[in-house]
Amino acid sequence: MTHAEGAPSDASHIQDASSEDARTLTGVPDGFSRFWTPYRMAYIRGESKPVDSTEQECPFCSAPQRSDEDGLIVHRGTHCFVVMNLFPYNSGHMLVCPYRHVSDYTELSADERVELAELTAQAMRVTRAVAQPHGFNLGMNQGAVAGAGIAAHLHQHIVPRWAGDANFLPIIAQTKAIPELLEDARHRLAQAWTRTGEQE
Repeated sequence: MTHAEGAPSDASHIQDASSEDARTLTGVPDGFSRFWTPYRMAYIRGESKPVDSTEQECPFCSAPQRSDEDGLIVHRGTHCFVVMNLFPYNSGHMLVCPYRHVSDYTELSADERVELAELTAQAMRVTRAVAQPHGFNLGMNQGAVAGAGIAAHLHQHIVPRWAGDANFLPIIAQTKAIPELLEDARHRLAQAWTRTGEQE
């Protein structure tokens, strides 16, 4: 007998079940897929994102004091360094930061401004070699009101983009699916950075 001939569907059977029967149906799919991302609670609560941080509590100041692996650093320049974003918008999301604890783009020295731009361009080249993105979002948010999570220490975003990389999750569930661990992405990009630099 088909559903059209009157046989109940699985869904109607579950809906018609008594509360006692329903308790025995634990584990039966309910039509929703769950994407558990408990690590994002730190982002939602604003943890590790000091807006008016001093140098002592600033994650961008402390990262260069760690090993590349622990600090998630991809490359160290003379005036600026490249680090993985701890809360990435997309896989391979990097930040270019000056070592100096400075909040405003106009406060950068000429050397810092030049190196920040050069490292941004190199980050794009490396990402293209490794992941073949279709495009990029580049930019910096100046001040907390402009969306800067860590407003006290200037940082430039390099976000690789692919056609179809945005879906309903960020809109409906405020959740972004990132298919690669930060440590793996850092290692892959750091290796490519060295190779790309040697070819130039």
